[in-house]
Amino acid sequence: HYLAGNTAPIDALCQALTERKLTPVPIFVSSLQDAEVQATLIDYFHPQEGAGIELLLATTSFSVAKLDSETPELSLWKQLDVPVFQVILSGGTIEQWNGQFQGLTPRDTAMNVALPEVDGRIITRAVSFKSVKTWHPLLETDVVVYEPVRDRIEFVADLALNWIKLRQTPVQSRRIALILANYPNRDGRIANGVGLDTPASCVEILNALQASGYLVENIPKTGDELITLLTSGITNDPEGWEGRLVRQYLDGDEYSEYFNSLPLAVQKGICDRWSNGEWGVGNGEWAMGKEKLTTNNQQPTTNNQQPIPGIQLGNIFIGIQPSRGYDLDPSLNYHAPDLEPTTAYLAFYYWLRQKFAAQAIVHVGKHGNLEWLPGKSVALSENCYPEVALGAMPHFYPFIVNDPGEGSQAKRRSQGVIIDHLTPPMTRAELYGALQQLEGLVDEYYEAQSLDPSRLPLLRDRITRLIVEENLATDGVTDVTDGVTDVADGVVDVTDGVVDLTDEGKDIVNRIDGYLCELKEAQIRDGLHIFGKCPEGRQLRDLIVAIARHPGKNRLGLTRAIAKDWGWDFDPLIPDSPNNSLTSNLSPLACADVKSQNIRSAIEELEDEAAKLVEELIATSNQQEWGMRNGEWGMENNKQPTTNNQLPTTNNQQLELDWIRDRLLPALQQTNQEITQLLRGLDGRYVPSGAAGAPTRGRPEVLPTGRNFYSVDIRAIPTETAWDVGRKAAEALIERYTQENGEYPKTLGMSVWGTSTMRTGGDDLAEALALLGVRPVWDGLSRRVVDFEILTLSALGRPRVDVTLRISGFFRDAFPNLIDLFYNAVVAVSSLNEPLEQNPLAAQVQTETEFWQEAGLSEEEAIVRSRYRIFGSKPGAYGAGLQGLIEGQNWQDEQDLARAYLNWSSYAYGEIPPLKNEIPPYPPLSRGENMGENMGENVRASLPISKSEVGAKHLGDNLSEKPKINNPNASPSEGLKTPLTPNSPLKT
Repeated sequence: HYLAGNTAPIDALCQALTERKLTPVPIFVSSLQDAEVQATLIDYFHPQEGAGIELLLATTSFSVAKLDSETPELSLWKQLDVPVFQVILSGGTIEQWNGQFQGLTPRDTAMNVALPEVDGRIITRAVSFKSVKTWHPLLETDVVVYEPVRDRIEFVADLALNWIKLRQTPVQSRRIALILANYPNRDGRIANGVGLDTPASCVEILNALQASGYLVENIPKTGDELITLLTSGITNDPEGWEGRLVRQYLDGDEYSEYFNSLPLAVQKGICDRWSNGEWGVGNGEWAMGKEKLTTNNQQPTTNNQQPIPGIQLGNIFIGIQPSRGYDLDPSLNYHAPDLEPTTAYLAFYYWLRQKFAAQAIVHVGKHGNLEWLPGKSVALSENCYPEVALGAMPHFYPFIVNDPGEGSQAKRRSQGVIIDHLTPPMTRAELYGALQQLEGLVDEYYEAQSLDPSRLPLLRDRITRLIVEENLATDGVTDVTDGVTDVADGVVDVTDGVVDLTDEGKDIVNRIDGYLCELKEAQIRDGLHIFGKCPEGRQLRDLIVAIARHPGKNRLGLTRAIAKDWGWDFDPLIPDSPNNSLTSNLSPLACADVKSQNIRSAIEELEDEAAKLVEELIATSNQQEWGMRNGEWGMENNKQPTTNNQLPTTNNQQLELDWIRDRLLPALQQTNQEITQLLRGLDGRYVPSGAAGAPTRGRPEVLPTGRNFYSVDIRAIPTETAWDVGRKAAEALIERYTQENGEYPKTLGMSVWGTSTMRTGGDDLAEALALLGVRPVWDGLSRRVVDFEILTLSALGRPRVDVTLRISGFFRDAFPNLIDLFYNAVVAVSSLNEPLEQNPLAAQVQTETEFWQEAGLSEEEAIVRSRYRIFGSKPGAYGAGLQGLIEGQNWQDEQDLARAYLNWSSYAYGEIPPLKNEIPPYPPLSRGENMGENMGENVRASLPISKSEVGAKHLGDNLSEKPKINNPNASPSEGLKTPLTPNSPLKT
């Protein structure tokens, strides 16, 4: 830039900062990754004498930190200890930016957003775009320069000023807003952060703020007291308005003045959306039934006053985030995937910024709705609603560490600083009710096999009757029985009132045993996490076991290590082993003390032993008595910890306990960093970055929490491990389908989510590629995906499968490179000269090309349209269109849900001409899927809260041919494979 004189954006930034009484110091560097450059910058910006800088604005691409270790190298940023803005100099044109909702090209997103996030930089805006300045006659080329965009420059300058004001304001004078999510808009759902005890966490934050010198008054003692306090005033739930106080409100005249200052496109969008009918609101009109409301001084509110839900405690305001508006008009769920916020919504955030005069906003817990408002996915404009509502405000977001996908939305669309928090405590699920009774019968059955075989018919009768009475045969028990899905399908025989196992179902007891084992050993939430609090006692023990049971680098995993030391040669992480007897696998010493000769009981032994070892370790660590002496574990009396079998810990267990003591336990004990880093951020200091993911899914590197997490290197997706998992999942899916249907599948519909892609490294997309018969190609050094390879039919040993993807809004925004990869693979496979019966994709493209040509398209247009295989919601919109309908019960039958789903999913993506995406997804009834598959990365370790897209895919396809639904639950280290059937309950 400097050598070429291409400095207009930097000059404009400096001018805007100077106009705000700030002192910019522009520095031009070759690369921030150069160690000498870093040392020079520290000398410039952090001198030993004199004042250092207050904030750093970086326009360089990529990251300083490397992703080749568990913890990125952040020494430069930590030494400077100031907020670091990522200011984007886009490689595209302003016309491209104005005309698309993506905001940036895939290349720009990777270089200027995803990678800088690894440094912990705060993503701001694109302040300049490329344009042709002139033609150079000698070089015979265009001279391209960066042209600044004035209003984007102004926004970044305002944001810088507000951060510096926050940093310079004494803590006793700082005004902070804590915002609590509330969806659905009922009082019982106030502060419903995912995995977080949000009310109790708010109390912890309030106490920490007060201890740090903030003016905080009348702090509630408990989370329950906080909720009682909030619900004594106005909330979002109109059913409870009568008799409640309005502690603060915004006058309609003031709002009208503010509204008229907004961009015309925003004014028009809101007026067009919300000025129709008695429920509508325009630029200052309210309709909220305020005749029931009174103010603090007992005066009734007027229709010209907008209540602001929340309560002020000194200089801290705790507010309830307002509704998006889906509850106001049921038809919006069908026809408004890009729903503009209501006037009440904008009034709430305006009041925070201008009337309460907040200097920072903290959205407490995943997740609110601000980051999902319509607009560009990144590099927002003044017309994007997250910016309209929040403005140039310092923004912090305590967010669960295992969901980098949705957290990244807040980082990129609302200049958020994530403060990630620990997942809820995990424990073993255990069994109850009929399942516990069934387990007892199975145990008795195994005992009777050797002690009293005459009881076996009676026990079989009781087992099968219990299966029938409790509807377990259609409720998951037989989902792990090789396709047996119904009581009348070969499992039991009912003749003259006598229930017995048929010959085909004689081994149902063994299969049920495996199923019960999976349920019992599943990890479930044991309460909610409290921000800044490390679990204690049993919860800490169980969480450590849940994390340590997974293998890692140079580690077997705790339960595997115990099994190996005991001489057991089965894998405790795969409980459905075909070898249901362990006697032949045990050493004589271990075999003598095994309480039961089946896998389930053996795994319980291992889990109990792991819990005992961890409990001992925690206790002795708390006393600072546990240590390593001469390479062995010991305590003060040199007594080694023993197992249930009275065997000393051996080498494999010792390595695991070393790791728990030296790495895992200290990391968990630093959970208080969540509060510490939030306070650092509010001081206007640097919040370190860290990896994201589920620590209980083999990602311990995300600990300790309290960091500004980043997602992934999108260019390394799918990873080689993910390819291996996805390839095997594709093979298993095809094998199962052919066994059930007697033929190969021809078509498949998959629902792909961005969050699961980030968590798994892309095994969902890898499965889709494998079904097509395509393999990614990785670069030798970086291991990034650089191309793809088409596998021959002989190498595949089967026909290809025609795969259609329904991508989530976040996947669309975060992984444009994967969209291009899959689209190009579709184009390549559809162009192959292969027998059509071996290439259903090519056959379907040929059929659809003829269809579209008959409809009036040219041959080229018809071919392009017939290759569309990636669909999602409208650019700038998110969701499957069902959430509001289901919560509001605004639907009559599946056809209503299906129409909404298809309406939200009718936008094609790929390397296709811009602005031609809005088309019917395919010719009517011409591409009915054999199967629908949801890739939600739902595994037994979390008993997941599933997205509405699981049911949405099924419902959308009901308009044509209902497919078989499959949820593969891919997990490389765990064995559960539970198919999702149309009878499965759907949580939304």
